[in-house]
Amino acid sequence: MHQAALIIAWLILFSTLALILSEKLPRSVAAMLGGFLMVAAGLIFGFYNEHEAVLSIDFNTLGLLLGMMILVALLETTGFFQFIAIKAAQMSRGKPVLLLFMLGGITSIVSMFLDNVTTVVLIAPVTILVSEIMGINPLPYLMAEAMLSNIGGVATLVGDPPNVLIASAAEFTFVDFLVHSLPIVIVVWFSVLGLIRWLFRKELDISKETPEALQGLDPKQALKDRKGAVKVIVMISIAVLFFLLEDWIGITPAMIALGAATLAVIWVSPSFKEVLRHIEWEVLVFFTGLFICVGGVEAAGGFDILAGWIHGASSLPPSVFGLIILWLVALLSAFVDNVPITIAMIPIILSLESSGIPVQHLWWAVVFGAGFGGNGTVIGSTANVVVAGLSEKTRHPITPRLWSKRGFPAMVLSCLVASVLYLVLIDLMMGV
Repeated sequence: MHQAALIIAWLILFSTLALILSEKLPRSVAAMLGGFLMVAAGLIFGFYNEHEAVLSIDFNTLGLLLGMMILVALLETTGFFQFIAIKAAQMSRGKPVLLLFMLGGITSIVSMFLDNVTTVVLIAPVTILVSEIMGINPLPYLMAEAMLSNIGGVATLVGDPPNVLIASAAEFTFVDFLVHSLPIVIVVWFSVLGLIRWLFRKELDISKETPEALQGLDPKQALKDRKGAVKVIVMISIAVLFFLLEDWIGITPAMIALGAATLAVIWVSPSFKEVLRHIEWEVLVFFTGLFICVGGVEAAGGFDILAGWIHGASSLPPSVFGLIILWLVALLSAFVDNVPITIAMIPIILSLESSGIPVQHLWWAVVFGAGFGGNGTVIGSTANVVVAGLSEKTRHPITPRLWSKRGFPAMVLSCLVASVLYLVLIDLMMGV
């Protein structure tokens, strides 16, 4: 019976991932279906039940995501993102490379604190508008925004869903990410920006006068609610401050985010129904379904086998073992969304930890692999898919082949730079 349960659990998980990749169903529906089938199979074969399914859901992750989504929704309606994008375009003075640096920098900084998908959804359309007015190819800017937002998101606890998942499992704080991840992200960011500059040299090696139409755009008109934007930014700043003080105040990131979101809603007094319409409920449902699905495999003992295989490599030097995990996760994340990859890796690393193997450096290997690996292909990150879809409205659509040609080198460079710095900082990664 144990063997049958194990096979069925893995079959359901792989089928769910395949369905998510096929895009024949919305990924949230596919995850829900996988979760339902896992519980049903668990009840029939006696390895999983409804109570265990509920316990497998990480409410710390969901609470943090929901709180940040509410803050993003409040800020989105004010026009703040459009304001900074237009302002950056005007400050570039018609210089494509300077525009690339400014838009890429803005997108990355915003992605450190807000969801990168939401960030590119808000900034990419403005980028297309600015490119049309300036008469330049939007393709390098759109791809740079997606790739650099993925990289920027690796820097903080709240910047990327895999970080939220790993922080919850490993009990990492906001400060831990600033110490371990942010320095590496800064070096990777400049390295990839330089590569993008070289890969798109034909498109960027031009100089234009800033068009009157662009100069005529008034950023203040894009900022529809200045007071509301200030209020939300104040609450986000307070939330970040509390994230930094998490060790001293003893409040989880989820409670901080939900508390900041609640106070922001009361202070701004928007139409709450309108705010709820901007929440990415599909993402929350997707996470819930995957948590339940992966929890079933764990209950069936499926990850014990994988942990046993990986345990064999644990005799290698910690730095080598960590690099293997980093590149393995990166290559998988290039072809499969990094969220299910991360959710699958968490119980494996926890199993290694329970057997007495030091795993702190492995958590950081997963952070870098999941974050940087998504740039490899157009399906490696949701932000990539969104940008590619928006590019279809332009004269220069981003095809999967084009993305792989430009994105895969960026992924390899990111992982190479991260690997070198990982080796240099291995004692820090291990908490020595």
